[in-house]
Amino acid sequence: QVQLVESGGGLVQPGGSLRLSCAASGFTFGRYDMRWYRQAPGKERELVAVITAYTASTTYTDSIKGRFTISRDNAKNTVYLQMNSLKPEDTAVYYCNARSRVPREYNYWGQGTQVTVSS
Repeated sequence: QVQLVESGGGLVQPGGSLRLSCAASGFTFGRYDMRWYRQAPGKERELVAVITAYTASTTYTDSIKGRFTISRDNAKNTVYLQMNSLKPEDTAVYYCNARSRVPREYNYWGQGTQVTVSS
């Protein structure tokens, strides 16, 4: 069975750091683009970062550029989101997403992990 399990969320003060992890199983992790999304209350789900399959090319949304880093360890079937210089507006549920390209499109989601940035 396909599983994406996020961990590492919690409460942190402004300016602090967290590292989110997403452990994947049940599919060929290395063939999937991995993404982090977030959704704050009353707002649309937002794509935060992408790391592609094979080449591990990364893309970030403008609001977090220079503060967050996405990475992957294919040997561990895990994708990470290092979050530094956190701001209250980063507060959201963060979701891990796996997306295939070829030969077929598949799209898998984790359960989400809460990140709260507050003093």
